[in-house]
Amino acid sequence: MEKRVVITGLGAVSPIGNTVDELWDGIKECKCGIDEIKAFDTSTFKTKLAAEVKEFDPLKFFDVKQAKRLDRVSQFAIVAAREAFKDSGITPENTDFEKVGIYVGSGIGGFETIQNQCRINFEKGNSRVSPMFIPMGICNMPAGNIAIDLKLKGESLAIVTACASSTHSIGEAYRNIKHGYQDVILAGGSESAICESAVAGFENMKALSSSTDKTRASIPFDKERNGFVMGEGAGIVVLEELEHALKRGAKIYAEVVGYGASSDAYHITSPDPEASGAIKAMKVAMEDAKIKPEEVDYINAHGTSTHLNDSTETKAVKGALGSASANVKVSSTKGNTGHLLGAAGVIEAIICTKAIENKLIPPTINYQVPDEECDLNIVPNKPLEQEINVAMSNSLGFGGHNATVIFKKFEK
Repeated sequence: MEKRVVITGLGAVSPIGNTVDELWDGIKECKCGIDEIKAFDTSTFKTKLAAEVKEFDPLKFFDVKQAKRLDRVSQFAIVAAREAFKDSGITPENTDFEKVGIYVGSGIGGFETIQNQCRINFEKGNSRVSPMFIPMGICNMPAGNIAIDLKLKGESLAIVTACASSTHSIGEAYRNIKHGYQDVILAGGSESAICESAVAGFENMKALSSSTDKTRASIPFDKERNGFVMGEGAGIVVLEELEHALKRGAKIYAEVVGYGASSDAYHITSPDPEASGAIKAMKVAMEDAKIKPEEVDYINAHGTSTHLNDSTETKAVKGALGSASANVKVSSTKGNTGHLLGAAGVIEAIICTKAIENKLIPPTINYQVPDEECDLNIVPNKPLEQEINVAMSNSLGFGGHNATVIFKKFEK
């Protein structure tokens, strides 16, 4: 018999707040986390803006030795996981840690470590490369470090599907619990790639916004959009089998009821112009959730602020929901947070969960110029008070990776 899966803990480090409460307050207040890049000198770059995590001092969370041995991507992941785990109330007394897993992905992993150690290798020689280079740089280490930090001995996986990584992590964790393999899984993602090499790569790909006005840089669905803004941070959701959660008296934020995934099989960076893969992911998720399109109240769109993504995703929503797409509320919160790449989906899943809890639909901020190609109801600039029973979250990654998860207001 299939088991029900609920969310019992949330944790976040984001460009608009380093806890879930701060993140949600930033959404309600239409806060924009985008500003001039402080991580490096941008004088030779066209890209001047990013959504960096602010006021994050590793020494508040780790001793000096730990901090030096953890890339920023793992630091974010551990801090978010600690918050989510504490929020869940899980302890060795009420839960078997042998059946608590970690599904935490990253699009790029420890990119800053990779960049810096390669520079040392080329400038100072191979003998100067740190022995911690590999364990700090590889993509699985956010998951591995969470397991070590919290002493969790269940399945530990790192799903890497570019900007869909953390949504796939949530979906696969949901399936795992649904079919009885684990009782609890910490699912999500972490990213910290705001460094010279990554920005240069995305910039030369013509993917990044060149705007110097932070209120007109990440502008999803706006006709003047010209690229995405890089963000960083981490998010973790604690997924738990319902009976296990009820037995220990856990607070339940929402239920995970549907998951769909697909591949465009079209191009390494561009979405399929027919949106067939994204349509399939949404339809499969709705079938899994046993809901009809008209039951979806809110969609947190991938909405990256690139021309192709936003117009194609509009087509996908219409293709998946049909006539119901005229009524569903849709927004992209990347105007607030920038694009957190592999961590984007989980931050947006947390926002969906808080939206259900607080009966408030997040807006698409910084929106000014309507685009006839993006004619969904995108809730421009101001939050909308509305009961949300069903929320959908989409993520679309380079390589044609599509993922959709559906959350529902919990009812026994």
